[in-house]
Amino acid sequence: MFLLFNVFHCSYWISSASNYIIGGIVSFLLNKFFTFQNKEKSALQVLLFIINLLICYFIAYILAKILIFHVFSALSEISKGNIAMACGMVLYTGLNYIGQRFIVFSEKKVSKETL
Repeated sequence: MFLLFNVFHCSYWISSASNYIIGGIVSFLLNKFFTFQNKEKSALQVLLFIINLLICYFIAYILAKILIFHVFSALSEISKGNIAMACGMVLYTGLNYIGQRFIVFSEKKVSKETL
């Protein structure tokens, strides 16, 4: 993300989105099999993951950009962009974990009556 933004001069949105498309795929696989040890195989789970990723991305990066560009208005555009991406990363990570833990990879409770 920072390489695209600082070296290749891609926009804030292209740099951060590229990072989260690649990271999202890796995140799904690692969280599914290692973090949450989820054995479920369903298209719904993949769809929920994609929706969660998009919601978290837009909330985190819009919020970070608005906040940082307002608070640090005197800094250069590059500096504000770097700070906003770093803050967006932190916000995204927290929101994404919560979404994956409680929505995407939530454990289905089995009642005694269904056994």
